Amino acid sequence: MKRASRKTRRPSVLVNMAMSADGKIATANRAVSSFGSERDHDHLLELRATADAVMAGARTTDLNPINLGPGPGKYRRRRLKRGLAEYNLRVIVSRSGSLDPKAKVFQSTFSPIIVLTTRSAPKGNLEKLRARGALVKICGAREINFARALAWLRSEWNVKRLLCEGGGELNDALFQAGLVNEIHLTFCPKIIGGRLAPTIADGLGVASLSRARQFRLQNFRQVGDELFATFRAS
Repeated sequence: MKRASRKTRRPSVLVNMAMSADGKIATANRAVSSFGSERDHDHLLELRATADAVMAGARTTDLNPINLGPGPGKYRRRRLKRGLAEYNLRVIVSRSGSLDPKAKVFQSTFSPIIVLTTRSAPKGNLEKLRARGALVKICGAREINFARALAWLRSEWNVKRLLCEGGGELNDALFQAGLVNEIHLTFCPKIIGGRLAPTIADGLGVASLSRARQFRLQNFRQVGDELFATFRAS
């Protein structure tokens, strides 16, 4: 009798986003993409301290002065107490490999940077990223197969807990693939407006409500004028 194959193991995926009261994560021209409070920033670092890897899209890392690292020493010590490496792995997603090799994320060498991309990405783009020290992983022909990519991160890098910090198209791809286990949302007291302003889940979306991904509220608290909520996949 043929033995049944063991279920593919993947990391538990958390999505963390701050958004305005009308659901926007940046202005329409994306010139403003960080509007949470200092408490929201601390919350981001607290979540990073629980993750083996932090992932973001190319535009998120291009347009923001971020290094995707664990932050100050107190958060690194929290990681060590949890039995994690002092510094998390960093993962950037770019189908075309069009990530700016001069982005701030490449200026810090405290942990490896993996770029998930596709075979359609120009070789010149990928060589520039390799020259900056990135490990380039091909995960599909024209679209990234996130299920396989995450399984690879688990098997090759022992990533058990993966924190995704956007943007909206990356989040949507993970939602559509049914790979998100937990959502952390910070509701900020601002109205941005504009049909072109990005939301936490852009991209293709679903054609009918019956196909929407279902989550359940785990906890909800107010800190100052902001609301912090956690949802788990149903």
